[in-house]
Amino acid sequence: MAAVVRSEDEASLRGLIERSSELKGELVSFGQGSRFDRWLTPLLLDAAGPERQLDEGKAIRIIDAFILRHRLPDGSTVVDRFVAGRRDLSEVDRAMLLGWRDPVEGIFEIRRKDGDAVVLLNLIDDLEYRTYSNVGRAAFHGVSKGGFLHTCLVPVHPAAGAWLISGMMSSYPRSSATEIARAALQLATSQPELVFRNPEKIEQGWHSMRQDRAEFIEFCGSDELILPPAEVEDRLNAYYRHRQEVAVAGHPDRARGRRLPGLAFPAFELPRGLAESDTVGVIYDEVDGLNFYPDYGMLRDLFADPALAGRRQHQDVLRAYLREESIAPLPIRRLAAAHPETADTVFRKLLRKPGFTWADHGEELLRRRKPRYYENEPRPGVSVIGERLSELIAGGQRRRFTRARPAPSTPGRR
Repeated sequence: MAAVVRSEDEASLRGLIERSSELKGELVSFGQGSRFDRWLTPLLLDAAGPERQLDEGKAIRIIDAFILRHRLPDGSTVVDRFVAGRRDLSEVDRAMLLGWRDPVEGIFEIRRKDGDAVVLLNLIDDLEYRTYSNVGRAAFHGVSKGGFLHTCLVPVHPAAGAWLISGMMSSYPRSSATEIARAALQLATSQPELVFRNPEKIEQGWHSMRQDRAEFIEFCGSDELILPPAEVEDRLNAYYRHRQEVAVAGHPDRARGRRLPGLAFPAFELPRGLAESDTVGVIYDEVDGLNFYPDYGMLRDLFADPALAGRRQHQDVLRAYLREESIAPLPIRRLAAAHPETADTVFRKLLRKPGFTWADHGEELLRRRKPRYYENEPRPGVSVIGERLSELIAGGQRRRFTRARPAPSTPGRR
């Protein structure tokens, strides 16, 4: 439930919101300064496309996301640099600004208006947010209970349970529920990290992923496959059809005469980088989830026959797996564990380090090459959809829908 703000806190809250308006204006001006052009301009040009057309709303969203979340080459954000350069800021100012680095992106249902605030239910993470605007209640004129907002929220630090609209706010009437539900489902499945702001969804996600992985293994015969790209697509499509048939059989009264929500055909297509590989590895790991790896057959052959380490083609594949942070350590770990008698030879030849042993140096190598993987806490590879979104998708019928999230890992993709 959204937090209730006591009347004695209202004056303090109003002061924080007024101050947030001043800080946000200064932060936006700072972020649009010439020192950041080299990073912001390409984002805007890419969004504008070849026609070089970009509507104001989309531009505002891009600028806001860049200022709050974009990681600059040194790992900092625009907010970090703004705070570091402003010694005149109070501790409260600093806490508020730094809290904005973790905005809540979502599609929200308007539960009710409450004074200057609106209480919003995020259809993505299934949590309520008591939300204000730094331009006052006028920002919420024209929106009503049962309608929807697409926006980002940032916390009003140190006021617990209070949130602010950040950047662009798009509103939609109650009659748009079907389209809104589809958009929310797409956002939840494509960006599951938004779902997992809710701790309950994390545990539900792990439970659902364990079930899905067990069914995948039963259907495919293993948690690891190495196939040509076309066969991967055929096998995954067959698996998803099987899952649909099982779901329909379990709820014939709910699914009669229509497809299950969220499952379009074809259910799965490999990205171009994977589709052009000779082979694709499919691994459904108990922690990393379902992932796809290019030229995995060649990598497996290298570990099975270390004499291949002298061939440039095989060396390039292993180098790509080590170099690209978009590829998790999992496939290298698996192959090294499956071929302990040859792993040392493979890495000694590749790294030109005769004293290298996988047992002593392997984990250190992976941590050095893939720091972001180790910085992030593992999350389930299944998005768990909340009850309200399920109701909207199903036209009012109460049901929870989960879907596996394939996470292609392709050299060169970020």
